[in-house]
Amino acid sequence: VGILSGEMTVTDMERLYQERLGRYTTAMRNEQPDRVPIRPFVAEFTGTYAGYSCQELAHDYENAFAAARRCASDFEWDAVVPNMLATWTGMTQAMGLRYYMTPGIDLPADVGHQYREPPPDQAWMKPDEYDALIEDPTGFLYNVWFPRVSEPMSPIGGPVTFEHNLALIKGSMSMMQFFQAWGVQEGRLRSECGMPSAIAGMLRAPLDFIADKLRGYLGLVDDLFERPEKVLAACEALMPYLTQFALATADPNKNVPIGFWMHRGCVPFISFDQFNNLFWPTLKPIVEELWAHGHQTLFYAEGNWDVHLESFAELPDRSIVYHVDQGDVQKAHDILGDKFCLSGGISNYLLGFRSPDEVRAECRRVIEAVGRDGGSIMDASAIMQRVAKVENIRAMTEATLEYGVYSQGHASCDAPQGAPKPKNDEATPGRFVPTNGGRRPPGVCVPWAEKRVTLPAIQGDEALCERVWQSVDGSAAMYIWWIALAF
Repeated sequence: VGILSGEMTVTDMERLYQERLGRYTTAMRNEQPDRVPIRPFVAEFTGTYAGYSCQELAHDYENAFAAARRCASDFEWDAVVPNMLATWTGMTQAMGLRYYMTPGIDLPADVGHQYREPPPDQAWMKPDEYDALIEDPTGFLYNVWFPRVSEPMSPIGGPVTFEHNLALIKGSMSMMQFFQAWGVQEGRLRSECGMPSAIAGMLRAPLDFIADKLRGYLGLVDDLFERPEKVLAACEALMPYLTQFALATADPNKNVPIGFWMHRGCVPFISFDQFNNLFWPTLKPIVEELWAHGHQTLFYAEGNWDVHLESFAELPDRSIVYHVDQGDVQKAHDILGDKFCLSGGISNYLLGFRSPDEVRAECRRVIEAVGRDGGSIMDASAIMQRVAKVENIRAMTEATLEYGVYSQGHASCDAPQGAPKPKNDEATPGRFVPTNGGRRPPGVCVPWAEKRVTLPAIQGDEALCERVWQSVDGSAAMYIWWIALAF
């Protein structure tokens, strides 16, 4: 721990970066590197280590970036998320998001951000609005959902106030500012810390999206019994949009996986029938489609998904990395270990409330149980917040460096050549999820064909006009889906 305390040249740092990336990607391809890679999803823990409160991390993303770089420099890890908080309250405040609770405003300064769960009668989407969502998901988010979740905004037909206009402008400008800074952070992690980024892109299951951002969990439960056919139709309508967003935000080099946080799509939150007939049939094709494009998906299985492991085993070999939270890591290994890399399995309770010796012993147990042949990544069971002790994170790191070394491995300092290639019958983009959508296809707000009829005769190059229009229009589509999926 603390390997970057001495002087390192730019060449040394790049070599370290490539070595770590090679180790990390080798494990994710379910192969054996030189040792078990360490990829801790550290969120508010970075503030604990670097001396920032939750409010200071959430309100000033430069604090969060600096804390992540401090950890990346001081711990011998192999990949981190540039900012595991993943958002910035300057942006959520600019938009006036009603469902986002801000440290230091809605919460004490040392409590991480939270999401408000709406009561069923105050859900962001009403039970009779499924048809509107199905017909035009992007239009529904802009016209109905956004004015409801953004406090300053007015609904369609309402007064266009000063605050309404400011929410639109400040929200979009702050998102652009945050994303530009995020790119700089990734570069600094590479050049200053020799540290790869752990994930890129985002996916949500259609049913999770409805529960998380539209109907609320209780509202969805009502719908699963009262209008299941509408829920299924909505999930199917959302599939192309969620797929397009995941592909648009994924790693262009196809080295690191698309992040997929799994929420309440498992038993007992839903029944086996609902999983088999709603959740899985509208998620599995998306994952297969991403794999057809050459992208792995990180199944971050929050909670306990053990009863569904056999379903996940239906996916193509190496198409996912499976992360164990409250499930049985040995059971996951027995069912999935021959097909997929596994990560996690180290209890957050252990990291927060037990001794370093107990942490070391548990890390050794997990490594020896599921990591002997490769395809294993060391991490806590869930995202690490303020409760994790610094001495226990050190113990987890040191134990992996000691017990996770392989006698023969395949990692090298050469740059990885992207994700493993899908087999021929798995590698046909568009086979699993169609690229079309409703009135506004995925990635589109106003199609060029609609815009073209509003213009006078084009006297120059129409193809140039169309290309620029589609680029700017696509940014507007990405804006609303970023808000709905990530913030």
